[in-house]
Amino acid sequence: MNAHDGQINLIECMLVVAFILGAGFFAATRKRDERVDYRVLDLEMLATKLGFDDFNAKRDEGFAMGWGFLSRLSQGENRYAFNILKGTYQDQPLFIFDYHYQIGGTSKDVEHHFCTMFMLIAKESCFPKIIMRPERSDTFLSRMDAALDERDIKFESAEFSKAFRVVSADKKFAYDVCNPQMMEFLLANRDLDVEIQGPVILLAFTPQMSVDRIEFNLQRLAQIRSLLPQYLFTNK
Repeated sequence: MNAHDGQINLIECMLVVAFILGAGFFAATRKRDERVDYRVLDLEMLATKLGFDDFNAKRDEGFAMGWGFLSRLSQGENRYAFNILKGTYQDQPLFIFDYHYQIGGTSKDVEHHFCTMFMLIAKESCFPKIIMRPERSDTFLSRMDAALDERDIKFESAEFSKAFRVVSADKKFAYDVCNPQMMEFLLANRDLDVEIQGPVILLAFTPQMSVDRIEFNLQRLAQIRSLLPQYLFTNK
C-alpha cells in the first residue's frame, strides 16, 4: 500500500468517526428535545399574548377539589388540574386548564381521561345547575347524569332536543338559558359541552385541546355568556 492509499484510508476512517459522533450528538439532542414540554411553552406564550395574570404548569389536586361542586370536576378518581391559566377575557375573570381523571378500579381496566376546561366566573351570580352536552349513547358521563337523578329537559325544537341533552332540576332556569338564540348558537356549535352552576360557566373538551384552538373557544365562551339573559346575573 502506497502513501496515497494510506491517506485515503485515514480520511475514510475520519469520516466514519465523524459520522458516528454526529449521529450520537443528534440522538442526544433529539432526546433532550423530547423532554421539552412544548405544550407548556406554547401556553406560556399564549398567557403572555392574552395578558393573563398567572400560569401554573404543575399538577394541582387542590384546585380541582375547590371547584368540585361542578359535575365535570367531580367525576372519576385521581382528579387534578394542571397547566392552569388565570386571567380575564373581555373583562370577565376566568381559568383555562388541563384536567385529568380516571375510571376503573384496577390497573388492567383503568382509563385515564385528559380534558381541557374553560371556566368563566360570574362573581355576582349564583346559578342553579344546568348541563348542556351533545346527545350521546351510553357513556360514563351519561351514566353519571342518570345517577344524579336530575331531570332531562325537552324543548319544542325537536332538532335541539335530538342534538343536545339538557339536564337540570330547575325547568324554568333551563328554559331561560336555552332561549331561541342560545339554541341556535349551540346547533351551530354541536361539539360544545356546557355546565352552568354557582358563579361558573364552564366549557369542557375531551380529549385535551390543542393550544392553537384556545382563543377560538374563548370567543365561544364569551358568546355563551352574552346569550344568557341579563336578569340571570342579578341575585334575588
